[in-house]
Amino acid sequence: MSATVPAKTSFKEQMLQAREEAIVQTANRLLAEKGFESMTVDEVAATVGIAKASLYKHFPSKEDLAAAAMVRIMQRTLDFVAAVTADDKPVDRLRAVVRWSMQVQLAGEMPSLPHQNSTLRAALMNNRGYLDRLVTLSDTLGGWIQAAQADGSLDPKLPAIAVLYTLYARACDPVLGFLKAGGLQTDEQIVELVLATCFEGIAAR
Repeated sequence: MSATVPAKTSFKEQMLQAREEAIVQTANRLLAEKGFESMTVDEVAATVGIAKASLYKHFPSKEDLAAAAMVRIMQRTLDFVAAVTADDKPVDRLRAVVRWSMQVQLAGEMPSLPHQNSTLRAALMNNRGYLDRLVTLSDTLGGWIQAAQADGSLDPKLPAIAVLYTLYARACDPVLGFLKAGGLQTDEQIVELVLATCFEGIAAR
């Protein structure tokens, strides 16, 4: 009994996939640079080098395009989380994820989160791919937070959800940009500074 040979992707399909990836990467970078409200479909199309009508064949709206970029970064995050060493202490796993997210932001690859009343936020709440990844990530990090609280690494009096949102906020923390603009520290020094204020606080010990 012969095995089924997977169908080969045609050259045209490969080109379409490559173009779609270029569109999403460009949208991702522009979302990181200026946010959803300031990003325009014209700018994305012009940067990729295609007509706006061609872009709309891939993504029917600006919200769909931005949502694809958000799904992409969420998947990148999950891939990183899956690679974190399970033998590490829970708090060290959390540090590793926060460190990585700040490195991605400093590299200009982290899309800015949409405003509360943004049409993008509404689109994301209806995007199954995004929501499924967000739930998976939140459940994983939430479990690590509770484990770190149980072993005394994190304050057990803090609601786990508050800690989770605090860690999420580091992925779009404007402090990183302010420090980078100051030019006094390297990117890695900035990451370590913000990590210290995030996990150890700013109170004198």
